[in-house]
Amino acid sequence: MLPYFADKYGNPSSIHSFGGLLRREIDRAREHVAALLGADPTEIFFTSCGTESDNTALQGFARQHGSRTKIVTSAVEHPAVRTTSRRLRSDGAAVEEIGVDGEGMLDQEQLGAVDIDGGTLVSLMWANNETGVIFPVRQLSEQVKEKGGWFHTDAVQAVGKVPIDLRDVPIDMLALSGHKVHAPKGVGALYLRKGTQIPPLLLGGHQEEGMRAGTENVAYIVGLGRACELARERMREERTRLKRMRDRLEEGLLARCRGAKLNGHKQHRLPNTTNVSFEFIEGEAILLMLDEKSIAASSGSACTTGSLEPSHVMRAMGVPYTLAHSSIRFSLSRYTTDKEIDTVLEEMPQIVDRLRELSPYVM
Repeated sequence: MLPYFADKYGNPSSIHSFGGLLRREIDRAREHVAALLGADPTEIFFTSCGTESDNTALQGFARQHGSRTKIVTSAVEHPAVRTTSRRLRSDGAAVEEIGVDGEGMLDQEQLGAVDIDGGTLVSLMWANNETGVIFPVRQLSEQVKEKGGWFHTDAVQAVGKVPIDLRDVPIDMLALSGHKVHAPKGVGALYLRKGTQIPPLLLGGHQEEGMRAGTENVAYIVGLGRACELARERMREERTRLKRMRDRLEEGLLARCRGAKLNGHKQHRLPNTTNVSFEFIEGEAILLMLDEKSIAASSGSACTTGSLEPSHVMRAMGVPYTLAHSSIRFSLSRYTTDKEIDTVLEEMPQIVDRLRELSPYVM
């Protein structure tokens, strides 16, 4: 990325070569994103983040279909989809939320009972951002397409961590975010299958074939392209390594910490994510004490950390209040080390014991 902050800082929409030659770098990045998804480069449009991509998809669909619009989503979606769908409902769209079971898996019977037609967009995440639970997106999208509906997926958590081949999965729109694959924060992409027609969210210039106005952030787009290239090269190896470390972390926490409980499905989930509750303890207190030990984790979605309410994902799963309030998400990456896992396993039992002694709920 560094040359595009210093020497190659021109505007890629310019006619002069100082800027215009940068168009090739954007196109190269587009090719790398497409290759990771099994898509055609012409189906990839750069945005500022996953939230913008989700908003473009949902709001664009609603404007395209007007009063016919129906949005079907799940009770555990990221706020980028959940809040947007609820805003669309206030604007007149019909919105239905599908529930999940105690392990966070979608109620497919409930989805099967929903009336779906050409004015229906089903938006279901590929993998949950709090529990890592993976939805059977191929099966779900096929089910929706058979009824004549449209399918969008928030794949922010899944891209780069599980194989995705959109040549084999009938998805119409997909959102991804750069920082989840080690690109910078502030860049994302929207996949639009050929033939999918929606108006743009941002109006202005002709950039991104008219789908996203605004001068392109070349350095960040180049970074996203390179990150997707690396993810494609290393995914198989990283999945194996991350799963091994995650399982060791998880098993150690459940064995060493009293009142610990895993949230989410044991098998159908991302290799890098675990969500554990510690009964009768406040999650925010755990995070503060972990931070004192230079351990970074989150309580629920990082986008909503700071709320005193239990996670909507935990509530949808029916997790009891005393557990839902103490749910902690540990996320691993290609840079996580075994030594760091050892540190968490050493510190966490002491933190849990100390906080449980202070808890007013424990007799």
